[in-house]
Amino acid sequence: MNFDKEVFLNNLAQTTQQPYLISIERAQGIYLFAPDGKRYMDLISGIAVSNVGHRHPKVVQAIKDQLDKHLHIMVFGEYIQSVSNELALKLTSLLPASLNCCYFVNSGTEANEGALKLAKRYTGRTEIVSCKKSYHGSTHGSLSVSGNEVKKNAFRPLLPDVRFIEFNNPDDLQAITDRTACVIMETIQGDAGVRIPSNDYLLAVRKRCDETGALLILDEIQCGMGRTGTLFAFEQFGIVPDILTIAKAFGGGLPIGAFIADKQIMESLTHNPALGHITTFGGNPVCCASALATLQVIEEEQLLAKVESKGKLFEDLLKHPHIREIRRIGLMFAIDFDSAERVNRIVQVAKEKGVICYWFLSHPYSFRIAPPLTITEEQIREACDLILQSIEEAD
Repeated sequence: MNFDKEVFLNNLAQTTQQPYLISIERAQGIYLFAPDGKRYMDLISGIAVSNVGHRHPKVVQAIKDQLDKHLHIMVFGEYIQSVSNELALKLTSLLPASLNCCYFVNSGTEANEGALKLAKRYTGRTEIVSCKKSYHGSTHGSLSVSGNEVKKNAFRPLLPDVRFIEFNNPDDLQAITDRTACVIMETIQGDAGVRIPSNDYLLAVRKRCDETGALLILDEIQCGMGRTGTLFAFEQFGIVPDILTIAKAFGGGLPIGAFIADKQIMESLTHNPALGHITTFGGNPVCCASALATLQVIEEEQLLAKVESKGKLFEDLLKHPHIREIRRIGLMFAIDFDSAERVNRIVQVAKEKGVICYWFLSHPYSFRIAPPLTITEEQIREACDLILQSIEEAD
């Protein structure tokens, strides 16, 4: 096995000048294990991916079963494959009736790219409205509708005709007009530090989109798949999007995303031009098998039932004078401190103690907690004790 740090730093592209730099040999449940046997509690789920834990036995078995049948056989949308049929049926059975047609892709940013194209094609309009402080991905289109100007400036020019409004501010909704193809927003703003909208706000967004004919895209790439206590966060707000995007935890550890809409809307990608959206590996059968098993695990093991009580236990235990604010919905946390420097010290000390917390790309004076939904109360108590120790020692 090769865990050489120099190979990692020199032969693999780096995304920052200060990578996290721990070596991981295997993972199971909420734990990651280094080659020397050191155990880490993964309290970020690989950034909101491992909602059912690492290597859930039912997910692993589904992957193995599909491997015995076939891997990739054709680009998306041409061959009938049992596993993608089953996944589409299962997913749409868990969604409102208008979200009945799935387009499977490889990642969250691809799901958002497809959703944006779909909205422009269906409406015949060009304007896109997004929210300040949002994060929708790193490809050009997704970056164009993300609200972090620091991350965007080096890559301009980006998509034209994008307007930004203040999240959770109903006064800004008049910016949505009959020129607007779509409004894209995270149901819960994740990278901005877990910003939770009011119920009235999302109802007003839905109403304004209906008034103007703009499509509403809800990005649940991070907050979906049970993270907030319901399978999809929008279920808690009494609205239904025109297009839903999901990824991250959807695949149970394998790369898959989807944008989902009504069949009538989705059909606009099939003509004028044909192949209006196309992907080679979208709907990969092994990834579909993993996603299907993940949905089944969430349902069969009733993981949603204890999300709120587990989240409340974290919140009750994490009391410390240095904590400025905790924002939480379900098992999705942002914990604010007075500076990015303090957060970085806490994260580093926690890493040494075997607890993986992390910061937010756009909100560096918070650290994130988003553990697997399978975490036990005993594990929560242990993790919180170690986090509190880390806050003390990082002072």
